[in-house]
Amino acid sequence: MHKRSADSMTVKRPAGKRKPTKVSRTFLLKLELRSHPTFLCVVRGALEPLMESLGFSGEENRAIIRGVDEAVSNIMRHSYHGCPDKPIDVYCNRLERRANGRSEQGIEVLLYDCGPAVDTTKIQPRPLDEVRPGGLGLHIIRGSMDEVEYKRAGRMNRLRLVKYAGASEGGSARREEKPQ
Repeated sequence: MHKRSADSMTVKRPAGKRKPTKVSRTFLLKLELRSHPTFLCVVRGALEPLMESLGFSGEENRAIIRGVDEAVSNIMRHSYHGCPDKPIDVYCNRLERRANGRSEQGIEVLLYDCGPAVDTTKIQPRPLDEVRPGGLGLHIIRGSMDEVEYKRAGRMNRLRLVKYAGASEGGSARREEKPQ
């Protein structure tokens, strides 16, 4: 369903920083599944030992699984409107970024679906002080990951989730949510 992209990329650095951060990517895992909710346990089951093998702490492991699980659930619910036989591709890549002589290890999870383009101007998390069911998915995803990026690629939606080992928990989610 999707062709792999290049093996490295340059990430924009905050203003005032001179050298770009070099990120290398190594392919680890690909899951092709259908949009039936019973497959959420397959995704969780595949990610747990993978994150452990990459050296993530138990807390980081749970955060990654929680964020990916919520994102896949949102694809099933919102992109495919509960239709259980639509394709979802999950790619996992090991990341290593080098900046200022330091190296950080991380995971990149790419989620692809063939649903309609997402109008990101209409997607807003509800206020946390509003007590009611639902509407917390974006808070969960952004709070679990270090980077969250949505991009429309042709007729595909791509959600990129990144977590670095030992990085501050969530809060630094970078969004490129302009449909193309």
